[in-house]
Amino acid sequence: MLKGNVDEAVRAADAKTASILNATDPDLRRFQARGGKLIIYHGWNDPAISPLNSVNYFNSVSGKMGADQTGQFMRLYMAPGVGHCGGGVGAGSFGQLGMTTAKGSKYGLADALELWVEKGTAAGQITATKYSGKDVLMTRPLCAYPEVPKYNGTGDTNDAASFVCAWPDR
Repeated sequence: MLKGNVDEAVRAADAKTASILNATDPDLRRFQARGGKLIIYHGWNDPAISPLNSVNYFNSVSGKMGADQTGQFMRLYMAPGVGHCGGGVGAGSFGQLGMTTAKGSKYGLADALELWVEKGTAAGQITATKYSGKDVLMTRPLCAYPEVPKYNGTGDTNDAASFVCAWPDR
């Protein structure tokens, strides 16, 4: 009985607000035509919203508009070990929500978006930092999806410089 009530409540909420609140339309041609740039990030350890929602949305935009077109205006960064908007066991500070990155603001998310919009330089690798107080515990690259960080085989595993962005092994 409870399941039916929940399903009915979800349908009612969607009928009233989905067109305003749900960002699920994969046709972003008008946004792109106006010069829009979109960076989405999601923590793989987000307990509130499934990270697969962001992956699925990115894939649906790519499916609708084509991977080449999508790459001209949209990036998705998946953050390993990061919770909802930050925090968690991973390197959760990467220029979002006013958070800093150990390499400086020009390596963070907000500045990457600004550079992309104002100079046309596409967002690339983002540096994420894990802090303990003010001490840097580690840095990691965040790669534009579907690429993932891979250890290059040398160097400190707590330093982003020891990683490269690469396609995942299949």
